[in-house]
Amino acid sequence: MSDDYGSPMSIRQPTPAAVSPIARRKLSHEVIDRLLPRIRSGEFPVGALLPSERDLMSELQVGRPAVREALQSLERMGLVSIVHGEGARVLPLSADKVMRQISDAAMHLLSGSSDLLEHLKEARLQFEVAMIRAAAERATPAQIERLRQVLEAHKASLSDPQAFLATDLAFHREIATISGNAIYMAVSQVMLEWLEHFHREAVRAPGAERTTLNEHVKMFHCIATHDPEGAQAVMVTHLRRANRHYRASSAPPVAAKKKRKST
Repeated sequence: MSDDYGSPMSIRQPTPAAVSPIARRKLSHEVIDRLLPRIRSGEFPVGALLPSERDLMSELQVGRPAVREALQSLERMGLVSIVHGEGARVLPLSADKVMRQISDAAMHLLSGSSDLLEHLKEARLQFEVAMIRAAAERATPAQIERLRQVLEAHKASLSDPQAFLATDLAFHREIATISGNAIYMAVSQVMLEWLEHFHREAVRAPGAERTTLNEHVKMFHCIATHDPEGAQAVMVTHLRRANRHYRASSAPPVAAKKKRKST
C-alpha cells in the first residue's frame, strides 16, 4: 500500500465554483433605488416636489446626467411629472397607469409567441368570468340603466362593422366599471386592446354580429336580474367562441380586406 494514502497530496481538492462577476449598474439606477422608497414611504407625497437636481447631486454625490436620467425614468413610469422651471412633482398612481406601463412590452412579447397568446385567452376567460359575476352581484339601478344605454347603442350599430366593434368593446368596459374593482377595470381594458391587435381572422360568418349581440343581451339580463351563475355561463360561451378568432402575429394573417370579427 502506498505511503501516500491519506496524505494531503492524495486528497482531491474541490474545484472552485464559478464566480459571477459583479454587475456594474448605471448611476441613474442607483438614484432611482434611493428615490423610490422615499416616494413609497410618503416622504414625498402626491403633489410634492422632489429635491432639485442640484440638491440630489449634492446629497447622492452623483453628476447631473445620472440625476436627470433617473428623473426621466420616473416620469416614464408615471410616478412624477417634470415641469420646466419647477422640478419633478409626484403624481398619483392608479391601476390603469401601472397596466399602461407594461402594455407595450406585453404586446411585443405576445406577438412572438402563440403559446403566450393561448395563455392570455385562457386568462381573459377566467378574469372576465370573475368580473361579470361581480357586476351581476353589485349592479345598482343607475348602473343597469347605463348598461342598457350602451347595449342600445350596440344594437343600433349592427349594420356598421366598425361601429359594432367599438360598441362591443364599450359593452365589456361597462361591465368592468360595474364590477367596482379598479384592477378589473384596468386589466380588462388592456386585455381587450392586446387581443384586438391579434384579431386576424376577420371573415364573418352570416349572422355572427347577431350572435354576438344576442349573447350581450343575455349578459345584460343576467346582470339586471342579479344572476351571477347565468352571467358566468353566457360569458364562458361568448369568450370560447371569440377566442377561436385570435392568432399570433407570427402566423400569416388572413386577407386584410375582410371585415373584423367582434369580441
